[in-house]
Amino acid sequence: MAIILNLETATTNCSVCLAKHGKPLVVEEQNTPNYSHSEQLHIFIKKVVERASLSLLDIAAVAVSKGPGSYTGLRIGVSAAKGLCFALDLPLISVPTLDNLAYQVTDNSFDYVIPVLDARRMEVYSAVFRGRQEQIRETMAEIITEQSFSEYYKRGKTLILGPGAQKCQEMLKHSNLHFDVDRIPSAREMAQLSHGKYQKTDFEDMAYFEPYYLKDFIGKKPSPKSKGTENQG
Repeated sequence: MAIILNLETATTNCSVCLAKHGKPLVVEEQNTPNYSHSEQLHIFIKKVVERASLSLLDIAAVAVSKGPGSYTGLRIGVSAAKGLCFALDLPLISVPTLDNLAYQVTDNSFDYVIPVLDARRMEVYSAVFRGRQEQIRETMAEIITEQSFSEYYKRGKTLILGPGAQKCQEMLKHSNLHFDVDRIPSAREMAQLSHGKYQKTDFEDMAYFEPYYLKDFIGKKPSPKSKGTENQG
């Protein structure tokens, strides 16, 4: 009777889901461009446990989004997950952020599903799936051009979805292309993915596990107008 606490903080959505047997019991999330993760994450954890009438001692594992995504968001999520695992002697499960997006697709008519996360300027983090579960191209950071993903959408019906889809929609034009710009990674979709890993005892070594940043963090001193926001990376 595995109850898993799922944490998703890789993008602007601070999301927590308590799930049983891979099915969400309670979800708390807030999507804000100001990255409220440091203020909200532990509050949301407390809320989902209380709303489910459970305690942290009832949890069998903690799952966290491993990235790619926001450097700061990933650090906050992984730090919280590790802290809970160490304190409660629980296994740690990681779920790739792009898998989370791909798994949200329920329309089986697409030949290819391409989840994309917003990075800097015209750059995105992306992976390519056949359907929603079979990844056929590795995760990459890439600059969107008029030829991006053409080897896929020229061969079949293709869905590009996620926080980076707007950039792609502005650049890419083809009858096989479809876009979903409103999808965001959520701990709700982590529930079944983390449960599958729990059943296979696919756990992380907490001493060595780090978020999958994909590329180095590049920080800059914020201007007064941009204070409180963060570049992805």
